[in-house]
Amino acid sequence: MRRVVLLGASGSIGTQTLDILKRNPSRFELVGFSLGKRVGFVSDVLRDFPSVKNLCVQNEEDAVNLRKKYPNLQIYSGDSGLISLLDHTDADMVVNALVGFVGLVPSVRALELGRILCSANKESLVVGGEIINGLLRQGKGKLIPIDSEHVAIAKLLRHVGIENAERILITASGGSFRDRKREDLAHVTPADALAHPTWSMGAKITIDSATMMNKGFEIIEADVLFGVGTDFVTPVMHRESYVHSIVEGKDGLFYADVSAPDMHGPIEYAVMEGDVPFEPTVVKSLDELPFHFAGFDPKRYPAVGLALESHRQGGNSNAVLNAANEEAVYAFLENRLPFLQIEEEVRYALKAVPHLDEPTLDQLIDTDSRTRQLVREHIKGGE
Repeated sequence: MRRVVLLGASGSIGTQTLDILKRNPSRFELVGFSLGKRVGFVSDVLRDFPSVKNLCVQNEEDAVNLRKKYPNLQIYSGDSGLISLLDHTDADMVVNALVGFVGLVPSVRALELGRILCSANKESLVVGGEIINGLLRQGKGKLIPIDSEHVAIAKLLRHVGIENAERILITASGGSFRDRKREDLAHVTPADALAHPTWSMGAKITIDSATMMNKGFEIIEADVLFGVGTDFVTPVMHRESYVHSIVEGKDGLFYADVSAPDMHGPIEYAVMEGDVPFEPTVVKSLDELPFHFAGFDPKRYPAVGLALESHRQGGNSNAVLNAANEEAVYAFLENRLPFLQIEEEVRYALKAVPHLDEPTLDQLIDTDSRTRQLVREHIKGGE
């Protein structure tokens, strides 16, 4: 039985992970979890998982109140509390369902502790890929992706063999504005952007889907996870979101992972450590699949090019990329920044923040902080 710590229990990935754990009580025991400000959710988790011994919340004031209510539990708070949660909980597996840069240090710590890390936290790999891969090369821990695209790639490469793959096609829905021209996006609202046509996700990732920054991140992730290089991964537009990724084989066939757009499947694959049945859909042409596919237009979605150029620069560039994007996305969600300005803030930060070639974790943290402050001031100055 795997003893599990779940980071980000109250979010979209977190709640679906709880579903999977609840369905498999003989395989998993939840021993710790974290959440942000939704402290009312704590009682629900504890009711379903009495095995929990430790938890972490965002605010110390909430932690104080919870300690009075649950005196038998060890309760931590804040970003440092996430690390204390990992350090003081006897676990085999950490599921990182946190959103944003806050997930990086816990990902690193989980691997340092030798845990199995099932990660839906894109930012860990985008910003800290070199550090994470360095730990894995040292034999510390194990990393399994949760993103639907990367779970699909993992399954397909295991079936085809990376040596037999010609390229990877990573699918993209196009987000909320896929049927609008770029020049029509100047005055779109957060409510418009959050109306994703096929997926139900958190606010930040839904905006990243609308700009397609998430697809740039996912191509970077594929390089970090599978060592294939970004040129080996081609984005392709796919409206229905049923095909999660495709491997084109050297034999001329296309191997696809096809299932409904639901994250329960990818989460299950991750926590089951790949121990789930899988047979790819194999066709000679994508036209044989009962779905719509189209080429990717980099001019329509310039965020992808920004992400890939940042990755080519290396060093701390992806830390700048991510921090600027996070700040700009949340400014848009708060009606402080026009939608099309999100990419401009990222472009500005990538030019303005000093470059470091081989940053340490502390230097990445410092880069993140400096970038956020710079972008906040730049946005405020433009208001």
